[in-house]
Amino acid sequence: MRVGVYVDGFNLYYGGRAVVAEGRRNQPGWRWLDLRKLSQRLIDRRREWHADGAVLDRVIYCTAFIDGRTNPEGRRDQDRYVAALRAHGSFDALIEGRFISQVRKAPLAIAGSDGKPVVTTSRWPVKIRDSSWGDVPNAVFIVSHQRSEEKGTDVNVASRLLLDVLGEQVDAAIVISNDSDLRLPIRESRLRVPVGTVNPGQGRLAGDLAGKRDDGVGMHWWYKLDAEDYTGCQLPDPVKQFAKPADW
Repeated sequence: MRVGVYVDGFNLYYGGRAVVAEGRRNQPGWRWLDLRKLSQRLIDRRREWHADGAVLDRVIYCTAFIDGRTNPEGRRDQDRYVAALRAHGSFDALIEGRFISQVRKAPLAIAGSDGKPVVTTSRWPVKIRDSSWGDVPNAVFIVSHQRSEEKGTDVNVASRLLLDVLGEQVDAAIVISNDSDLRLPIRESRLRVPVGTVNPGQGRLAGDLAGKRDDGVGMHWWYKLDAEDYTGCQLPDPVKQFAKPADW
């Protein structure tokens, strides 16, 4: 039973930051993550897969490289991490998405009590007045801002998953992501092979990724990573010439 593991790199990163670091950017001890060790750990917990002779066949790492112009230190750390993963044999294929950075215009807003945006209008301490010094009630402030957005990782996960499943390159799959956009490829894969769906974050499993254990061919499972999964699956330090960044 050949198992393919398909990793959404950014979903995994932000999941770890929520689970281990509780949202703190510089919490050390979890980011130097060995993807192959984590994948094997997930397989080892599935007794029924072991009964079918489950072996880790491939780890597919889908991610995007951050913009070194806006975050040079972060890009250097990411480059070092990916080089360490490659040197340690922690993935079998790296599929790159991309970052796009644009200038956007949007109404100024604050977070409401439910966390949703509430558009800010003209009121004290900032008011808008017309040329005759009269108040302009309910005026909306439009701000220009930079927006950086990761593109393509979810599509790359979906594409490689389906190519491997439909091409009969794997007999089971593990998807490490909580991206609801993966609903269709995971659903189609469950018709053909057992699928483990792994939520890397603190929140609930995306409803679109839910299902039944016996859908399609059956033997499906769902799991949420915990802090020990991250901290217990770290790369050696150093990996050859690649040392872990100090705050990782």
